[in-house]
Amino acid sequence: MKPITITIATKKKDQVVDITETIETHLRNRPETDGVCVVFAAHTTCALTTADLDPGTDQDLLNALRHLLPWLSYLHPHDPFHAPDHLLSSIIGPSVTIPYQNRKLLLGAWQRVILVELDGPRQRIVHISCM
Repeated sequence: MKPITITIATKKKDQVVDITETIETHLRNRPETDGVCVVFAAHTTCALTTADLDPGTDQDLLNALRHLLPWLSYLHPHDPFHAPDHLLSSIIGPSVTIPYQNRKLLLGAWQRVILVELDGPRQRIVHISCM
């Protein structure tokens, strides 16, 4: 089956967006009940990962990420102040791979699939492939 493409609209410069339900909605329409789902963000200033989304943990993650990188004289040609957005996105990564069973992601009790926006607000393209 062909991958599907979804668009996620972010509203802030830094934001965590829970996309778990969107992925599981896609799984409900799959002919097979079990497999592996690969979710890929087609951008260099946002990333995908999993996280616990208890109240406030999204902001904790964003704050911690922004404090990971030292302030340097970045060489990014079109906007040196934009370089940390690219670097953090690369550190987190553009994709997650999650097994599913009975058309439901096999996530841990508190795990959610999230898009981490680092240069919003934007329209983000995410591809979902299941096999």
